[in-house]
Amino acid sequence: MSQKRIAIFGSTGSIGTQALDVIKANPELFSAEILTAQSNDELLIKQAMLFNPNIVVIGDEKKYQTVKAALAQTSIKVFAGEDALAEAASIDCYDMMLAAIVGYAGLKPTLNAIELGKPIALANKETLVVAGDLVMQKAAEKRVAVIPVDSEHSAIFQCLVGEGRNKIEKIILTASGGPFLGKKPNFLVNVKRDHALQHPNWSMGAKITIDSATLMNKGLEMIEAKWLFNLDAHQIQVVIHPQSIIHSMVQFEDGSIKAQMGLPDMKLPIQYALAFPQRIANNFPRYDFKKPGTLTFEEPDMKTFRNLALATEALYKGGNMACVMNAANEMAVFAFLRNRIGFLDMTEVVEQTMNKIAFIEKPTLQDYFDSDAEARNFAASLLHM
Repeated sequence: MSQKRIAIFGSTGSIGTQALDVIKANPELFSAEILTAQSNDELLIKQAMLFNPNIVVIGDEKKYQTVKAALAQTSIKVFAGEDALAEAASIDCYDMMLAAIVGYAGLKPTLNAIELGKPIALANKETLVVAGDLVMQKAAEKRVAVIPVDSEHSAIFQCLVGEGRNKIEKIILTASGGPFLGKKPNFLVNVKRDHALQHPNWSMGAKITIDSATLMNKGLEMIEAKWLFNLDAHQIQVVIHPQSIIHSMVQFEDGSIKAQMGLPDMKLPIQYALAFPQRIANNFPRYDFKKPGTLTFEEPDMKTFRNLALATEALYKGGNMACVMNAANEMAVFAFLRNRIGFLDMTEVVEQTMNKIAFIEKPTLQDYFDSDAEARNFAASLLHM
């Protein structure tokens, strides 16, 4: 396998930093060609000095001079701003994009990389939640592979290798249940930011950790799975599996179920996506069947964690509904992380926004951009931002 040049969009986040660990451990297989960050200039500079990429982009233009000056003695090209993020994806200097920018901001660079014919290791679920039909259609046109990095979708992807002609009856996405599994609204009403940021099994960025606590994360994953694996809404099921050992399952039309298992470690799906179709050796900890452990499964409590019900509604309705839901959720999580609203208020903001913004059955890319902006403005008015 010759060295693969990786463009990491979102290199300072949880996925980006772990991807760089994988690259560092396998220098003969991978190099970091493009590194981008929104505002963490200090870490971006450190990463650039260590990995010597071709291009570095800092989203926050106010930090451009700092990054530029720090890398002045190197041959690294430095750019800044939102447009530069999207433009960097169009520069033909890499072999694969790791799309790890959090939220809606990941959409444009990903579309540009697909346009360029580059395979995508997709860690940004919002890209498919917002415009999954257009993204996957473009990927099919350009014959570009979209390999999921999310542990659940990586599990489904791995279970489907070699099953191309066999019909899927349904997929079962497992959810840990987050830190508040089994809790009721009278408890959740008092939950504060720091409490919600403590996930029992996974170490992730702030946004995804809050989404995990509200079960919105699983809702986003349902919608993402629909587009990734070309499924109907009724073929997607969620089950709570607190131990996070089975990452997800596929049930085929003969009733047989395949599951992908392992200890919860994001480096594994990252490494799998970067090296696909090969598996490469590593020294990550292994799951030990000799240690008595119990794997349990239960139905999600959609009455208490209503975000999952709202996401299911968006999944079945289609059109721009998931885009609207995602925008409202991003705003609500932003406000919660700043202690501006309570834990249960996040769901209220999402629900009111979904009821308010006009439904478009067959949206264009421009419709998605407009729906996103409208939903954000409306959610911001609810949040008095």
